[in-house]
Amino acid sequence: MRDVAFLAFIAAILLLGLRRPFLLVLAYAYVDIVSPQHLGYTILPSLPISMIVAAAAVGGWLIADNKRGFGIAPRQWLMLALLAYAAFTTWSADFPIEAADKWSWVWKAMFWAIFLPLTLRTRLRLEAYLLVMVLAFSAIAITGGIKTVFSGGGYGALNLLVDSNSGLFEGSTASCVAIACVPIILWLARYGTIFPPDWRVRVFAAGLIFACLLIPVGTVARTGLVCIAVLAVLMLRDVKRRMVYLGLAGFLGLAAIPFLPQTFTERMGTIAGYQADASAGTRLAVWRWTWDYAKANPGGGGFEAYLQNRIAFHTTDVKTAGSVAMVDRRVETDAGRAYHSAYFEMLGEQGFPGLALWLLIHGIGLIRMEILRRRYARDAERPWIGPLATALQHAQAIYLVGALFIGIAWQPFILMLLAVQIGFDRWVARNAALAVRKPFLPVAGTPIRV
Repeated sequence: MRDVAFLAFIAAILLLGLRRPFLLVLAYAYVDIVSPQHLGYTILPSLPISMIVAAAAVGGWLIADNKRGFGIAPRQWLMLALLAYAAFTTWSADFPIEAADKWSWVWKAMFWAIFLPLTLRTRLRLEAYLLVMVLAFSAIAITGGIKTVFSGGGYGALNLLVDSNSGLFEGSTASCVAIACVPIILWLARYGTIFPPDWRVRVFAAGLIFACLLIPVGTVARTGLVCIAVLAVLMLRDVKRRMVYLGLAGFLGLAAIPFLPQTFTERMGTIAGYQADASAGTRLAVWRWTWDYAKANPGGGGFEAYLQNRIAFHTTDVKTAGSVAMVDRRVETDAGRAYHSAYFEMLGEQGFPGLALWLLIHGIGLIRMEILRRRYARDAERPWIGPLATALQHAQAIYLVGALFIGIAWQPFILMLLAVQIGFDRWVARNAALAVRKPFLPVAGTPIRV
């Protein structure tokens, strides 16, 4: 019955898309984030639902959508260049079979991110796409939040909607994306027009933010705690009474400690004692190996190049018994360890050229959103533009910090976020240009100067 229900829902959207092609674009966001093909038992897993919906969305745009204001932004060209370079490194990869497997989903995520801005030509479409992204992810966040409240979660033990440890269902990735969603949720709750802000919207938004904050607790992901700290610092930019905010944030943080599960507090305690943590030691050793590998192979080794690493690292654990301190030093070895960092993932797989392109794409996004944030900070006619630029910038900044510790350079959700940034930036630029070129209509009796 679950397969039938999902198929009926997706089929209904496809039929509606015949009349409103942009609904197919929204449908792809839902399919890519929720992954209904992983929720079925018989029919759904055997169908290429993602490919079907993507093809329908692109076809609908080509055939029936309005192409007014069509244009390709510089960042789309940079994404295309990065995609072409990734295709080259896949062709010459150190591990061709494994690289081809990762390429099979990376190129789809990149293609969608390049295509998506072409469809986001109105405020309604921008808001609708962000809303679908947030609501689709809420299926994961709310499920994880409920399970955390009733079970406490655990490292690698929290089942986020489906029994999977990849993509958005992996604990650290889900934690990073959940916290990155918070600025978007706040913007939708304040400036949304599809669901006009009222007490129901605000209550749901508050509950969803609480669920997002619970994801790092339930998954026991240290990355999530770092992302929460980044969010708290970024929100200082728009708070009028900063001292009150800091005091309240500190009070809530301390008040929450007694309610946190023991698994979470123990896991977070390893941040300070990272020298005794094999996971932290492995990360540092892999990063050193990747840097040495990139110096020897500046063009990168293609996807999954980390499979060839062989690392050794030291761990130091100090235990005290009364006045006696016992130091336990060990040398541990490992092989084929993943990068555990988007930055080193790009460096090892795409080399210095790929890393430079990736950083340039993200750097331009941060700068452009900051320009729009300042330019429209006091725009009385369109007060939503500045806050949206801020929300998109903060979401990206949270991701970039979280990506220091997890290999999510090609995470489709974040690529969609970048695509929304591009579409939003182009929409603002087009409207500014139209305002400048607006024809002068003289009042009756007023002489016209030629």
